[in-house]
Amino acid sequence: MPKLPKPLQKKLAKRHEDFSVRELPEYGHMIDFSSNDYLGFAQSETLFDATHQLLVGRNLKVNGATGSRLISGNHPLYAEAETVIAHFHQCESALIFNSGYDANVGFFSSVPQKNDVILYDELCHASIRDGIRLSGAKSYKFGHNDFEDLERLIQKFQSDETNIYIATESVFSMDGDSPNLEELVAVSEKYKGHLVVDEAHALGVFGAYGNGLVQQLQLQDKIFARIMTFGKALGCHGAAVLGSSELKSYLVNFARSFIYTTGLSPHAVANILVAYRHMSDCVEPRERLTGNIIHFNQLKNLRNLKPIFVYSKSAIQCAIIPGNEKAKNTAAQLQQKGFDVKPILSPTVPEGQERLRICLHSFNSEAQISEVLEELARLLF
Repeated sequence: MPKLPKPLQKKLAKRHEDFSVRELPEYGHMIDFSSNDYLGFAQSETLFDATHQLLVGRNLKVNGATGSRLISGNHPLYAEAETVIAHFHQCESALIFNSGYDANVGFFSSVPQKNDVILYDELCHASIRDGIRLSGAKSYKFGHNDFEDLERLIQKFQSDETNIYIATESVFSMDGDSPNLEELVAVSEKYKGHLVVDEAHALGVFGAYGNGLVQQLQLQDKIFARIMTFGKALGCHGAAVLGSSELKSYLVNFARSFIYTTGLSPHAVANILVAYRHMSDCVEPRERLTGNIIHFNQLKNLRNLKPIFVYSKSAIQCAIIPGNEKAKNTAAQLQQKGFDVKPILSPTVPEGQERLRICLHSFNSEAQISEVLEELARLLF
């Protein structure tokens, strides 16, 4: 096979030197503290069987979507699922994309226009940033959850010809913390901004029915667009942009990551539909997850680990362990003890902010949580 060009070889060699090279992990049988399967839906036999029965009952015995949704792939389950999602999230409409990445890239690359300005939290996900790069709008980052900095930027760039889009996440994927959404809404309304909130890691975790942090705070009517991703707590695949009916129509016409790709299969959309219905009816997994989050936070204080953890009330708990080599070695030692804990390395996070990212689930026992924190304390202190 032809060799990799020398510039690419150098870039890869640099990753090895920095202990930051990425490799695909083997699928193991350790205690899960790394996946985004917060409610255990991805491994639920009940959901697996219900999805199969739904497809059989509708006589949808096909494997693929057969084309983009604008050509042949818009099978009937899409309309049903989007109606259920919109009702669940108390919004006018929902448009399903193939993934959270596709949803963010599609939205941010097509909605903000050349004369507009996008102001985004400095810790926003790569999918948001990539969409912004494809946009014709100017973009500027504001300090993490720093709304004084945001307001300064708004005042600098606002004009009668400019729409200002403000992008944030309700739960940040690398820290697990949340912005003060009520304060952020107030700032956005003050300057007539268009607030966009990615709820990937809040769906299933926050809200009376797992419907997200925005609805928990009853702010859904004040948000221009929400992005819901199904590959986390819902345990399936895909995502949806929530907003007005006009926004949905616009995205169908102009979001390239929606237009120019094969749609999700009937099985994938059936899985989304079943997961939403199950989440509406199933309170116990969310209650167990909430209990585990409280238990984790109490124990990390007792083990003198509080100073190294980012403050979080979510399922994502991050221990800052500066240095790629140290973070990797600490994670490897935890894995040897049977705990599937992954390191997050620079350049994914800034240098000096390398960390262990511990994800909590409804199916983790209190004993498992105690054991992983005891082992972490032993390794560090």
